[in-house]
Amino acid sequence: MTTQEHAKKIREDIVKMVTAAKSGHPGGSLSATDILSVLYFEVMDINQENAGTTNRDRFVLSKGHASPVLYAVLKEKGILTEDINTFRHIDSKLQGHPNMNYVKGVDMSTGSLGQGISAAVGMAIANKVSMNDHRVYALLGDGECEEGQVWEAAMAAAHYQLDNLCAVVDFNGLQIDGDIHKVMDPTPIDKKFEAFRWHVISIDGHDYDAIRKAFEEAKTVKGKPTVIVAKTIKGKGVSFMENQAAWHGVAPTQEECEAAVKEIREG
Repeated sequence: MTTQEHAKKIREDIVKMVTAAKSGHPGGSLSATDILSVLYFEVMDINQENAGTTNRDRFVLSKGHASPVLYAVLKEKGILTEDINTFRHIDSKLQGHPNMNYVKGVDMSTGSLGQGISAAVGMAIANKVSMNDHRVYALLGDGECEEGQVWEAAMAAAHYQLDNLCAVVDFNGLQIDGDIHKVMDPTPIDKKFEAFRWHVISIDGHDYDAIRKAFEEAKTVKGKPTVIVAKTIKGKGVSFMENQAAWHGVAPTQEECEAAVKEIREG
């Protein structure tokens, strides 16, 4: 199965689990699907056998509200055994924000924006100290980059020369209250990271070749962390969700779910 085929199944599961929960965040989960598909199926050395160990690459979903994409990816990898249709239900391990204490393969409990990238910096430092050669990856939202803590973490990552850290910014241009430029403009995101002494790669976040090349380039960088600023489309793969801020945190109806799944399968 190709990475693109995995991505289709992941998108389908995102829509289904948010519909079953009648709540959740489909827009930003769908925009990040192609990035995480490449990361988990082509880049990171995580599998069913090593998911519970530190002897592998690690991933932090800094924008923790996009948990549907992480759960769907872990399911597609065969690591997640819980029923995704229990997402956000009482007593389910699959809560709206990922919890590392309950879900195998989740490397950090996240949800408070800015804290995930900070934890990833700590993991990268720990790997350096323990001479663990595995890499640490983190996914941030563009709206999340309005948080001051993101830039404190960025400053620390550069100071400690964390070339084992690769962050990705899911730059879909929309957050819960609308256009990021109107809510609290964090741009230019690439220039800000450059000013914080990161190696910056700007790509189309739905171009699989570009995503692959960016992750490969990140591995060659020495003496500084890398950030991939990925221009994406919120709600990617479902036409009536694409570029619509309203789908940041709204669940589809059953009819909308069926239409979305049909479109994803035929896409």
